[in-house]
Amino acid sequence: MTPSDSQVKSSRRDPRIDVLRGVAMFIIFVAHIPGNPWTGYIPARFGPSDATEWFVFCSGFASAIAFGGVFLRVGWVLGIARVLHRIWQIYWAQIGMFLATAGVCVLGTWALDTRNYVQDLNLIPFFENPKEGLLGLLTLTYVPNLFDILPMYMVALLLIPVMVALYRLNPLIGLAAPVVLWAANRAIGFDLPAEWWSERSWFFNPFAWQLIFFTGFAIARGWITIPPPHRAWVWLSAAYLIVMVPICYGPIFNNVPFFDAIGLAILPTFDKTDFGLARYLHFLAMAYVMRAALYGREDILYARWIAPIRKVGQQALAVFMTSIVLSRVGMMAFDIWGRDGLTALIVNAVGGAVLIGVAYGVGWIKSEPWRRQPQPASTVAVSDASNPAPDVQGRRRVSPAE
Repeated sequence: MTPSDSQVKSSRRDPRIDVLRGVAMFIIFVAHIPGNPWTGYIPARFGPSDATEWFVFCSGFASAIAFGGVFLRVGWVLGIARVLHRIWQIYWAQIGMFLATAGVCVLGTWALDTRNYVQDLNLIPFFENPKEGLLGLLTLTYVPNLFDILPMYMVALLLIPVMVALYRLNPLIGLAAPVVLWAANRAIGFDLPAEWWSERSWFFNPFAWQLIFFTGFAIARGWITIPPPHRAWVWLSAAYLIVMVPICYGPIFNNVPFFDAIGLAILPTFDKTDFGLARYLHFLAMAYVMRAALYGREDILYARWIAPIRKVGQQALAVFMTSIVLSRVGMMAFDIWGRDGLTALIVNAVGGAVLIGVAYGVGWIKSEPWRRQPQPASTVAVSDASNPAPDVQGRRRVSPAE
């Protein structure tokens, strides 16, 4: 039986979100390996949005399921405490991920005669000024590139109680608030410092990116009702995706002045730091087309071959942390063995397999297998007696009672 759209949405876990976030994790891993030949084929090369939008939207959707109802069930104090606890977890994940990645860069620089991986990640100031570096790291005023997604995610989580309160005050105010904050940031700029020695700000401005986070949040909470796919809107969305390809795909716009001129004219709308409008529309168009393609066919997301992708999406935080560290290892592997097609296949495939293994391992740990009580011997005996052994052909003999 194919689950309806409402059935999927009301379930504890939405397989569409798990699969989308799982695919995003693989793309982020591929994209974060410098010099990876596969980066020429990721979605970001064919449109203004990329896997970051997928990750943030899905995080907002999942946060609505995890935290949105807490305020209604147990009140504001516990609701805010629940959100702060998650922020606390992500905060230490950020610190641990940075230290692990920095350690891998130090080890690679020391052990391999290839390049200075510490310098490549621009971590020299951290090691030359450990006092400022550690203080900045702990206060999130030092946010190097590659480590900027989780801080943005923490600020978005911190805004959840505000947005929920505004929605309860008036639904229109609650829905308008993320748009107003995004527009105000675009007009004024609420930048947060990323380095103590320069004026550089966070690469992902949380006051801009919260728009897509709360788009997912609002859909999951039912604040926004998405109607069934309509043919006209599907074609319009598909047309927008197609038009963006020659504007964003390098081999085309680099050789066709017309598309290059269009791209330069609308370049501010592609802005990633402050989340340009073209990125938002591109993601919405892509999501709408994918939803239309899956509408009434959601059962395919439960297929056995998709299970590893779903599992990766379910354990996105652990997988993301691993992928950042693993991307440095992948870079070292390319430096040692070259960047030909076979090496690219091996590095990306092995990396993907490691991410899947981490997802299943973390999922197994979270299931707390040590809490399962062993079945008493008497129960096992009764169970064996009531379920006769299979016959010589491998089929279980059916008792008269069955």
